[in-house]
Amino acid sequence: MPQAAEPLILDGIALRDLMVTRIGARMAAAGNPKICLATVLVGDDAPSHTYVRNKHKFAAAAGLQSRNEVLPATAPQREVEDLVRQLASDPTVHGILVQQPLPPHLDNDAVLRLLPAEKDVDGLTTGSLGRLVRGEPGLVPCTPLGVLRLLEHYKIPTSGRHAVIVGRSTLVGTPLAILLSRKGVDATATIAHSRTTNLAELCRSADIVVGASGQAKMIGAEHCKPGATLIDVGISRTESGIVGDIDFEAVKGIAGAVTPMPGGTGPMTIACLLENTLSAAALQGTLT
Repeated sequence: MPQAAEPLILDGIALRDLMVTRIGARMAAAGNPKICLATVLVGDDAPSHTYVRNKHKFAAAAGLQSRNEVLPATAPQREVEDLVRQLASDPTVHGILVQQPLPPHLDNDAVLRLLPAEKDVDGLTTGSLGRLVRGEPGLVPCTPLGVLRLLEHYKIPTSGRHAVIVGRSTLVGTPLAILLSRKGVDATATIAHSRTTNLAELCRSADIVVGASGQAKMIGAEHCKPGATLIDVGISRTESGIVGDIDFEAVKGIAGAVTPMPGGTGPMTIACLLENTLSAAALQGTLT
């Protein structure tokens, strides 16, 4: 039998770097206005510190200003809320990201409620998600936006196509379904989850499958129809390292396009955070 063709690799690192370059060019063309991304980091979680450092590294590369506010893991609720209020009222701060997860003693929802929708560059507040549902100008969660940018850049057809998203979180699954079904993208989006019956059969009916459940290698050959596009958002830490929801080796001879893990949607999340920061500045009248 002839060997199956290698799938198109949807390289998030390459696209992230391209987007950073384009953002830098847009900033230069606008006269390098002072646009600031602020992060709030509470505690000593090592991955969170790494993520925040990367965000500021790429913000600087794109010509954005940034500030990182760090509080100890023991910080009380009032101190965290006072800091977020201060940033929210500061006209020199255009985007605010509260790094997740917060220490367990803190009320995360109460902190997020203090973020104005115009500065919510993570797109996670009730105001931001409400604007997304209503189709109003606002800021979209970074990971779903990154999936959309990958599909656009690699010219993966979406109009009239069936997309199955495995995972229904407000961080990825639900907002991504809304984005994919929007006018102009025009996919038919189905959200699947742990109680979905015949999941493999449902996924095999899809032109685009997005794994966003955080279950290691749950999407394999039996979930993939020939030529389908597979997007991996889930992350699981195993003894052999970080793996995604998609079993890359199992599907690479079947899929038409697939994201690597790592190097796929992760870098796109950072790129879209920077895109959201520019969008936030535009919403506030700082950038045209």
